[in-house]
Amino acid sequence: QVQLVESGGGSVQAGGSLRLSCAASYNSAIMGWFRQAPGKEREGVASISSVRGTTYADSVKGRFTISKDVAKNTLYLQMNSLRPDDTAMYYCAARSGLWPTLAPEAYNMWGQGTQVTVSS
Repeated sequence: QVQLVESGGGSVQAGGSLRLSCAASYNSAIMGWFRQAPGKEREGVASISSVRGTTYADSVKGRFTISKDVAKNTLYLQMNSLRPDDTAMYYCAARSGLWPTLAPEAYNMWGQGTQVTVSS
């Protein structure tokens, strides 16, 4: 199975930016970013397919951008205009397939997560 290691989390004030990275031991066809706040279910944030593009949660459209550097086996999430409700543990995940998806149950490989805290 692919190993996934997230980095780039931290604390930032509302309106600020962060870029998360996920280093993978090899490339997967579908990769995604998910987040989980205390007391809430894990939710999909953004997903990218090698051949079918990207998809985003409505709550982050226009603010977050997912991208992948195939040569470096690294997934990124650029987060701009951060809000306090973006505060969560952010996870990178991977799976085989064609289409990007925000459904956590569709992924079988997960990283350990990186914390993002946005203060008002």
